Amino acid sequence: MRSDARMKTELHRIMKLARAKKEEKVINVLHLLGNEQNLAECFHELKRGKASGVDGVTTEEYEADLEENLRGLIQRMKTWSYRPQPVQRVYIEKENGKKRALGIPTIEDKVVQMGIKEILEAVYEPEFLGCSYGFREGRGCHHALKALDKMIRYENVNYVIDADIRGFFDNVSHEWLVRFIEHRVGDKGLIRLIRRVLRSGVMEEGKFHAEETGTPQGGVVSPTFANIYLHYALDLWVEKIVKRRCNGYVGIVRYADDFVICVEKEEEAKKILGVLRKRLAKFGLELADEKTRLIKFRRKSDSSGTFTFLGFTHYTSNTRVVGRRTAKTRFARSLKALSDWLKSMIITPVKDWWSVLCMKVNGHYRYYGITGNARWLSLYAYRVRRLVKKWLERRSQRSRMGWAKLNAYFARFPLPKPRTYINLFLVEQREAIT
Repeated sequence: MRSDARMKTELHRIMKLARAKKEEKVINVLHLLGNEQNLAECFHELKRGKASGVDGVTTEEYEADLEENLRGLIQRMKTWSYRPQPVQRVYIEKENGKKRALGIPTIEDKVVQMGIKEILEAVYEPEFLGCSYGFREGRGCHHALKALDKMIRYENVNYVIDADIRGFFDNVSHEWLVRFIEHRVGDKGLIRLIRRVLRSGVMEEGKFHAEETGTPQGGVVSPTFANIYLHYALDLWVEKIVKRRCNGYVGIVRYADDFVICVEKEEEAKKILGVLRKRLAKFGLELADEKTRLIKFRRKSDSSGTFTFLGFTHYTSNTRVVGRRTAKTRFARSLKALSDWLKSMIITPVKDWWSVLCMKVNGHYRYYGITGNARWLSLYAYRVRRLVKKWLERRSQRSRMGWAKLNAYFARFPLPKPRTYINLFLVEQREAIT
């Protein structure tokens, strides 16, 4: 049996045990990280081409002597001399001009985090509720959008709480997170290792910073930590307490730390929003007031507001129960990123980057190609053609490229055409048949 098959079999056994005995804690799981073949599988699951951590070691360099590296790692883990290195802090620009902090662990620490992630997902996947869609197998953004669409169309939804948690990944309480994990995990060794991962600290501009809160956004295990944290802090609260105390309909759809709550009655929606602030504050979190709104969202009503979720602006009208279009900020960000990339290719032969351009454009269509968004897909295609024309012309200072010449070029080397990849209604009909 291959090593990955053995590990997957063991993880499947843990998942079955966690599902069958929900009142008992899962124990004796740390031994999975003491197996060289298991850690090798964790290494091969890491994404390639990513930035290196504070030690500067790349994935290729670590792989060159993989067996020896993993053997040394296991020995240090067994003697508890293994201590995760600080994550390398970098910043990326956000849509509003501000910067988002990312944490980059070393390759070795990524391997350990991947192992922890696999174990925790096996334990918690049977525990997570259906409203949770982020970073779970078979439950992506489009599944969350479909669930929200069905909720608004078929339930008595008149108000939407569009909430935003301020700096969620930076404010996760280490103590609360460990307490949540201890609800289902009784392996003290794994808990001890998780504490070390959380307390590894941050390296920024050559200076070390200890961190009492937060889990680095960009860390391999951070999305799993986020799902566990919000499972207890938010999902169960809505399901077990809020719904039972409300007379009207209440539903939630969450993707990682991005969520919306749909409510039938205005009075109950206002009360939920007020109590939500207190609930999150209990766990060290707060809502961003400038991004959190209570929106009137009544079906077949032109007076309803709009809200943005997972890159789509949702709206209602007399002719459509619920519609969605690419959010303007996402639309502008995508075009700017494409323009910057085309600029960087200005001295590179077109034949060397045209296929990459097609992949980038097609990637946009595959995400935003959803029911009701055809107009914005066509607009994107038009703007892409103009950007290509602009940067092709700037390759030569002697003449401008007319549309006739460019269209002939596009006929010979076509760009992907916009199309609807995700038909919510068609998927719904297939599910009904099965």
